Amino acid sequence: MKFSVEYVKALEAVPNATRRDFLARVGKSALFASLGIFGAGCEAVDRGLLDRGLAPIVLADAHEAGLPKPDMLVHSETPFNGEFAPHLLNADVTPTERHFVRNNSGIPQRAVNKDLHGWKLVIDGEVYKELALSMDDLMQFPQVTMEVVLECAGNGRSLFEPKVSGNPWQRGAIACSEWTGVRLRDVLQTAGLKPTAVYTGNYGEDIPNDGSEPFSRGIPIEKAMDEHTLIALKMNGEVLPAAHGFPARLIVPGWIGSAMQKWLHRIWVRDRVHDSKKMSGYSYRIPTYPITPGDEPPVEDMRIATAWRVKSLITLPEPHLEFRTGTPIQVRGHAWAGENHIDKVLVSSDFGVQWQETLLIQPSNRYAWYHWETELMLSNRGYYEIWARAYDDTGASQPFTQPWNPKGYLGNVIHRVPITVAA
Repeated sequence: MKFSVEYVKALEAVPNATRRDFLARVGKSALFASLGIFGAGCEAVDRGLLDRGLAPIVLADAHEAGLPKPDMLVHSETPFNGEFAPHLLNADVTPTERHFVRNNSGIPQRAVNKDLHGWKLVIDGEVYKELALSMDDLMQFPQVTMEVVLECAGNGRSLFEPKVSGNPWQRGAIACSEWTGVRLRDVLQTAGLKPTAVYTGNYGEDIPNDGSEPFSRGIPIEKAMDEHTLIALKMNGEVLPAAHGFPARLIVPGWIGSAMQKWLHRIWVRDRVHDSKKMSGYSYRIPTYPITPGDEPPVEDMRIATAWRVKSLITLPEPHLEFRTGTPIQVRGHAWAGENHIDKVLVSSDFGVQWQETLLIQPSNRYAWYHWETELMLSNRGYYEIWARAYDDTGASQPFTQPWNPKGYLGNVIHRVPITVAA
């Protein structure tokens, strides 16, 4: 779908308007001109949408979905992308109001309106029985609740040197909320996978307003059939918020956030690796070998990014606080490791010369994050940095400097928090 320049400018001119306010401002004729390539034609747009007080789902505004959230660092309004400072992510379970938001397109109007009318989740492709499941149908499957770490593939991108393009995420595009839904494998088993099933191609209802291909990614059948992979219907005990994928989204534990399709309405089971634009080229792909910062390897040397690497986050203390000599400093945070388990988290207050082990608190379930805590006592005045470094059960640990890749994915350099100590 492609909108005219005039239409886009008109939309941008009223970022806080409702759809009806917008239609009143620009008039039907401008809208018709912009929507002229709809296959259904202008008459259908008029009778089917405008005369009913509706608008194409692509037109939903982030402000209608309650964005930005309080205290959020916003990177872009259209599409909306925002994160939170690490010290605001101290809770064991991330509350919805502290969960980052990553969008590639506009938020569908259906999600804003919480409108299930006409919505179905279609399962097709390499299956014996195609399905078109309503919300009532999905609720008949066994419901599962678990805490899951969800992290944007580009979290930490601003820490890459030389700089790379994309949202300049700092460290806050990460959360561990509670998700409730049905196992994807239960749905796929109901459809019946053919022996030719290799990969899924997942589609949401968000539609780009620039005429580009809708955002779509997929996962291997093996991961789709994992008991922890969900079609989520609730977040922290409530129906999914508009910004987080109403009415349904995928939760693919341990993997990058782009695998967790929001506003889900179709799962296409394929006989090959999904080959959408966002699965190809340099999109969500990393080099198969270490490269010199600034280099761009050939496309054929890029592989699909999947599981996250070992990583930790300091949530206490907040950066730039001042403490007194001899006063205990409480240090706390979280750690996670994709498909692996956290073995230990160490902290340092002398720039990595000496390290002390922290108390590691086990996660509430597989794929939730670990918590860790310790206490520091600093006897000299001056500038300090608290460093945290996590190790997983394979022996891998966080690097001191960030290995580079062209899109700034999977950043996991150690976390450093500056503080000062006064007499």
